[in-house]
Amino acid sequence: MATLKDVAELAGVSVKTVSNVVNGYSFVKPENERKVREALAATGYKPNVGARNLRRGRTGFIALMVPELSIPYFGELAGGVITAAHTHDWSVLIEQTQGLRDPEVSTLASLGPHMVDGAIISPEALHTEDFTQNPTGVPMVLLGEHALDVPIDHVGIDNVQAARLAVRHLISLGRTRIAVIGQNPSRGTAAQRLAGYHSALTEAGLPCPPEFVAPATRYHHRDGAEAMAHLLTLPTPPDAVFCFNDMLAHGAVRAAAERGYHVPQDIAVVGFDNTEHSAYSLPSLTTIAPDKASLAKAAVDLVHQRASGDTSPVQDVQIPFTLQVRESTTG
Repeated sequence: MATLKDVAELAGVSVKTVSNVVNGYSFVKPENERKVREALAATGYKPNVGARNLRRGRTGFIALMVPELSIPYFGELAGGVITAAHTHDWSVLIEQTQGLRDPEVSTLASLGPHMVDGAIISPEALHTEDFTQNPTGVPMVLLGEHALDVPIDHVGIDNVQAARLAVRHLISLGRTRIAVIGQNPSRGTAAQRLAGYHSALTEAGLPCPPEFVAPATRYHHRDGAEAMAHLLTLPTPPDAVFCFNDMLAHGAVRAAAERGYHVPQDIAVVGFDNTEHSAYSLPSLTTIAPDKASLAKAAVDLVHQRASGDTSPVQDVQIPFTLQVRESTTG
């Protein structure tokens, strides 16, 4: 393999000049930079990232902890984090916890400066004391709902307002019996989205019967299908359903179709997350669309700031969202 010395000899410059170009320093003369880049291309030189990180006191890795990669939202989010991390010369170590407390606690405890330069965590079962009792010593960013009272940077969306937007859309279409699928006491986002659902119905003077709040143990297709099947057995079934993620919504649409209901003519359905499948399902799914790329970039950039020594006050970054209207509500 080519070395810095090989490149320097070919370019006719010092090893220090080659190092400055490779590391992106701006004070190299343009003519020397041109010679170095030509020599780099000719020799096929590849920097030793491990050695460079060791000199900088870095590991070259950040951690990403998510509940389930099989849920498309988290898979797409992980892809965004990897893309953003590469701009800082980081690789990403991914751990999935199934949203269970023990794996989340053990993953948190395993983080340390000898393992990673920072961590991005999407917690579902962690408590505030988990962070105070097990300090990691690495920069950290929390994703999702802001339910933990800890001095850690946070990136997310306003789940209450997003849910209100979804339900207001259904109300604007003349739907008056609007149910919700996804209630789960262990999920902080569920509580926030349920609050937005209730708020929109109350503003419109519409009823919110308890039987229209359908629980979901997990947020998979099966859970959405089972919840919709139950809702359709009610004496007066709903004419619209707001689901707390797209997988629940797809399952709900399937269950409705199997029972002879047409979406959206008989029952309109809205999801949450705007995963890729939602644009290609039949019918295509109306859904809340968080800016996932911006969310991933903001989280990685915050970790980078803290890893670079930034000691400014803790930040709470709100990422924008929109309502993507498709066939499941408008036909």
